Order: sequence, then C-alpha cells, then structure tokens
Amino acid sequence: ATCPSLCNKPTVIVMMGLPARGKTYLARKLARYFNWINISTKVFCIGEYRRQQYGPGKRFDYYDPRNKEAKQQLKCCLKVALDDIVEFLTKDGEVAVLDGCNTTMGQRKMILDSCQHQFFKVFWIESIVDDPEVERHYIKEVKSDSPDYVGMDSEQFLDDFYKRIENYKKTYATLNGENDKCLSYIKVFNLSKKFLVHKISGHIQSRSVYFLMNTHMGHREIYLTRHGESMYNLEGKIGGDADLSERGLLYAEKLGEFMKNQNVSGLQIWTSQLKRTYQTATYIEEATVEKWKALNEIDAGVCDGLTYKEIEERYPRDFALRDEDKYHYRYPRGESYEDLVNRLEPVIMELERANNVLVVCHQGVMRCLLSYYLEKSPRELPYLKIPLHHVMKLTPVAYGCKQECFSLNIQAVDTHRERPAVSRIV
Repeated sequence: ATCPSLCNKPTVIVMMGLPARGKTYLARKLARYFNWINISTKVFCIGEYRRQQYGPGKRFDYYDPRNKEAKQQLKCCLKVALDDIVEFLTKDGEVAVLDGCNTTMGQRKMILDSCQHQFFKVFWIESIVDDPEVERHYIKEVKSDSPDYVGMDSEQFLDDFYKRIENYKKTYATLNGENDKCLSYIKVFNLSKKFLVHKISGHIQSRSVYFLMNTHMGHREIYLTRHGESMYNLEGKIGGDADLSERGLLYAEKLGEFMKNQNVSGLQIWTSQLKRTYQTATYIEEATVEKWKALNEIDAGVCDGLTYKEIEERYPRDFALRDEDKYHYRYPRGESYEDLVNRLEPVIMELERANNVLVVCHQGVMRCLLSYYLEKSPRELPYLKIPLHHVMKLTPVAYGCKQECFSLNIQAVDTHRERPAVSRIV
C-alpha cells in the first residue's frame, strides 16, 4: 500500500531572517512534521553547503557585504542548494525547505527565478526577533549547537556573533506588503508570540501555518513511557484493557519516585483511556492527569486479545501481510500504524504547544511519537524497540532533539517482535 501525494505541485519553503532567529529550529521541526505525515520533505541548509565547501568557523568579517570573495562564495552555495532542490523535487520529493538567512533582494530574486522556472510553489517564513531576551535565548542555542563556534570561549563568541548580526543588518530587506504583495509568507515574531500571515495558498502552506502557530519554541522537557507490565503482557496477548501485574504496580511506584526526583515544574500527565496507563500514573504527585482517547493503543480489530501464535494460526494470511508491510497493514476491523499516526496528529500538536509533559502510553503509540521526535521513517517506525519499565526524556533543541533513556530497574517481559528476515504470504 502507498500513501497518495498530498501536493498538487512541489513546494519550496524559504526560511529568512537575521542570524540566531530560530530559523534552523523551525525548518527542522516543519520538515520533521511533514515527513511524519508522509509528505516527502528535505531541509537544504545553506550554512552546511558553506561549511562543506569552504570550511567551518568563518568570523564576522566574512559576512561583511563589502567582502566580495565571501559574497561570491555564498552565492555559489545558494546556487548549488537550489540545484539540489530542483533534483529532489523533480524526483520523489514534495517539499524542500531552504534554510538560511536569505535576507537580500538579490538572494530573493535568485530563489524566485529558480523556483518559478520549475513551476514550484514558494512559501516564505520570516523569523523576526526584536525582544533582547528572546535574542539572547537564540544566541545561547547557537553557541551550544552550531558547528561554527566549537571550542570558542563565550566572550569571544558573543563579540564575534553580534558583529556578524550587524553585518547582515546592512543589507537586510524584510518582507512587506507593498513590495512583496504577490508572495505567500508568514512572519513569526519573538518565539511565536505573534504572527503575520499573507496570501496563503494550498494545502502545504495552510498546513505550515497551522503547525507554526501551534509551535512552542521555548525550553521544555517531554517524558514518554509505556504503562507498567500488564496481565496481558504476561500472557503474551495484544490489545485489551488489562490491569497491571505485580511488577507493573511496582513500576508505577518507581515512576512516581523518578518523576519526583526530576523536579519538573508545572508537569502535566497524559494517559490513554485504558486503565493500565492511568494505573501507572497513580503515584505521581502534584501533577494533573488528562486521559486521551487518541493515546489508546493501536486497534487490533479481530485480533484483539489474541497472542501472536493464535493470530498466526487463525489468520495466517493477515499475519504474513503484516510482516510484509507493517506500517500500512490494517488489522481486520482495526487500524494500521499509518492510521495511528493520523490519530495521533492532534496529540503532536498539543505536545508542540505544551510545556513539560509526561505521556504514559502504549508500545505502538510510543513508537509513533518517538518516530516524530527522532525522525524515523515509516519503515523503521513499527520496529522501534520500546521496552517496558523505561522512561525516555526528550529535550527539543535547535539542531534536533536530545534524548535520554532511563531504566527503573524493574524486570518485565519483552514484548518486542523483531522484523522478520523473510515474510511469506499464504
């Protein structure tokens, strides 16, 4: 099975703005979101092209508009990136995200000429920061994550980086309704505190605006865990609404202790509507618990309450078909992983809005959520290993997502089923 294209015409999303405005953070988040909902998307970062071709660690004078050699080099990098975008979108790609400052009228014209020649749609995202506190936040992120400043002390970094920003300001031409009235764009102000949307057209642009207006760009921590071991886990059965086992109840206690030691302010807890998840959250203090139907485990349909051996015996063809394409396979009268991703999209949107959250869920659900944050493909998603009695901590950052995994040292059965070497359709 394949997913139909959601794009009637390939789209180029162009990031623009001064350095340290969260452009890379937004670009990667948007690409991750589109790929997760099966829209083939790739980020093309001009800074990466420049580092590969001319080396990292360029100082502020490199970005002086009077530096003709550097100006030519950056123009060449933009051209190569645009050529690669054309190649990507004329094959199987649907959305290309051009990540860079792209602040001059000349760069804008070069991008438009290239895209219009190929009949690509173009959507601009301008990130504007005029709040000094927000600017300091972004600059701190650059110091932590940018390959250009590895090993540089903080004082030297700040001096160089502020001078770099001043050089960009000399030729910065912001989007405006008078000169750019034919362009489709959104302006994002100060960590998504305000938006200006202009001339939106089509599914991709509408979806981009929807996502950006639900994006939380401040620091937060997301904790994911499966429910404690259940009675069905002990019996090898899938689905159902079983209670926790003795070891599952012990995990619930340990999880309460673990979260208390994490000392997370304003923690929200989200569970499914199945009792094994909210039983697992019982011992967590000073946190509100919200039950989500969308977080219920994948619906196994006629196979609910069966073991894998029973499924293979009763429904041998379905068992083989699932092994053949686990992401798209739909249980009879049930769901596929593709269906589950669609069901979980509102959860992802709320996670993007939220501050600190603990999600207590199920193996299939946690695979889908992790695949979003860790950028796993549909082929990888159904085989992500999600052991019982472990907590995954995710911290979104500018250049990706930091992850930490904690075992709470409570034994449990292993419910993971490896990808079969060979599938045989009966």
